[in-house]
Amino acid sequence: MRLQQDQVEQILATTRELLGGDTRVWLFGSRVDDDARGGDIDLLVETRQPIEQPVTWAARLTARLQRRLGDRRIDVLVTAAGVAPEPIHQVARVEGILLTP
Repeated sequence: MRLQQDQVEQILATTRELLGGDTRVWLFGSRVDDDARGGDIDLLVETRQPIEQPVTWAARLTARLQRRLGDRRIDVLVTAAGVAPEPIHQVARVEGILLTP
């Protein structure tokens, strides 16, 4: 995994601030490959609480993370109770690394 521990801690803290403590966060994409270089930070955030407009929540979370982690590309997917899963959500869960303890 190509994230530093302080970056993981910032991601988890920011996610919990915005969406609550019951969230689970996966890192997926190129950052899970230790042999790769560069790449954006791809995150799947799952919450058990129902939320309206998950795309809006993803944008808010992305903006906060960019302020805290610096100017780097971050892609966030948010899924919640009542939101129909997309194929990318399953890919992120299967191929990703669960960051939430």
